[in-house]
Amino acid sequence: MKVVVVGGGITGVSVAEWLRRDGHDVTIVDRVHPGDVTQSSYGNCGIVGRNSVVPVSTPGLFLQAPGMLRNPDTLLFLRWRYLPQLIPWLVRFLWNGRREKVYQIAKDLSSLVQDSNEQHFALAAGTAAERFLQRGTYVTLFRAREEFARNTFSNELRKKHGAVWEEWDRMAIDAYDPAISGAYIFATAMRDYVFVTSPSKYVTALADHFRQSGGNILCNEAVDIRQLKQSKAVVELTDGRRLETDRVVLAAGVWSGRFASRLGHQAAMESERGYHLMLRGASHMPPAVLNVPDTGLGVCPMEEGLCFGGAVDFGGVDGVPNERVFDAIRRQIRRVYPDLTWEGETKWMGQRPSTIDSLPLLGPSPKAPSIYFAFGGQHIGLTMGPRIGRTVADLISGKQTDINISPYRVNRFD
Repeated sequence: MKVVVVGGGITGVSVAEWLRRDGHDVTIVDRVHPGDVTQSSYGNCGIVGRNSVVPVSTPGLFLQAPGMLRNPDTLLFLRWRYLPQLIPWLVRFLWNGRREKVYQIAKDLSSLVQDSNEQHFALAAGTAAERFLQRGTYVTLFRAREEFARNTFSNELRKKHGAVWEEWDRMAIDAYDPAISGAYIFATAMRDYVFVTSPSKYVTALADHFRQSGGNILCNEAVDIRQLKQSKAVVELTDGRRLETDRVVLAAGVWSGRFASRLGHQAAMESERGYHLMLRGASHMPPAVLNVPDTGLGVCPMEEGLCFGGAVDFGGVDGVPNERVFDAIRRQIRRVYPDLTWEGETKWMGQRPSTIDSLPLLGPSPKAPSIYFAFGGQHIGLTMGPRIGRTVADLISGKQTDINISPYRVNRFD
């Protein structure tokens, strides 16, 4: 079977590689090569979050958000002129933060992330990408134990879906990383957490293996995707070429929404723009990844430097980066590592494809059955990319999937 995968990020490459292993003739189409700096797969914090079951919208968020927007040190930003366009999505997003709905979303997220370690190692096995997968302890820092205890709802939700952690005092934090600010006197630690030491090189290595093993990569931009008669589909490119194929997989992240709309579906998706600062020549590197909730930062030691990522910036897909976000990240870095110095930095901004219920859209379109959706990874696209890839590949290959895909059905917002 011939398959065209539109999108060459971690999800698209994962779909393509699993399809290739199933014996299909697969082509990835993207305007840039997989691993490019413009992709969302490039800019994440490298954390494979097997316990990332708490959705973005949770009980009480609508009450907390105004104060967060007013606080210059909170990594939540809004382009006010974009608010009229954002409101319809935002209202539905906040409505999905009610308690009973969050319980269900967490269960559905768990199906996609609980075996993420195994999914990444299975995808990377026997490829040059393996070396970028490392194991370490995932440490979440708090300024007091009471700060941790206030997150009862999220803590219980994670525990319900398999999270196990140790509780550390300041002595244990010092034994792990004495450079962390003394203001943090309590932490939780999760062992055997996987992180990616260079997301860009990781995706590039997977794509190179796919191509060297017989897959095709076409650097071009898809401008239209349509269902044809006789169970075929077509992808039209900017240079006028038409790729007729048996199946199309739409895995273009936040840009997938425009194609979904043309096919008659509501993706109910918005870009939660994320930022990172990659510090080159940092004077200190932590042993593994850190999560610092009071700063909104994730911290990961990478081959390119020390990565500090975070922020949610609502400014639309086509908006320019907000320099105020980088200033806020620098201030927050000082709260975590007050004595840190560095020689240079690389700034990055990318688009998180976030649906109103924090769940991706997976599977065939009922209105265009030769076209499959595989997008909507929100803040954990790197984590769930290989799982989504294998699931969609199984669907196309006619295999029985090992998870129930109905919560992610592509027409649930229509």
